[in-house]
Amino acid sequence: MKAKKKTFTAAEKYKVALEAIKGIMSIAQIASTYGVHPTQIHKWKKEAQTYLAASFSNKLSTQSNEYEKERAELYQQIGQLKVENDFLKKKIDRFL
Repeated sequence: MKAKKKTFTAAEKYKVALEAIKGIMSIAQIASTYGVHPTQIHKWKKEAQTYLAASFSNKLSTQSNEYEKERAELYQQIGQLKVENDFLKKKIDRFL
């Protein structure tokens, strides 16, 4: 009978990766403490370091600029739709 695959939450992955990055305990000690395979710990550590490095880059500011641009376009569309709606309300009042 196969053993059921254990799933870890994001918080658990974060905790294990942080322990590995700190380097206070060895990978083997972390693996036995948290019940995670050492290969998986290396993978989570590398992934955490990649995302941490990316968080300091300009990608974040680029994403926020795109967000602000899209937001401005949506507000413009809302304003245009409001003007059209008000115009149509005036026109329908003439026919009623």
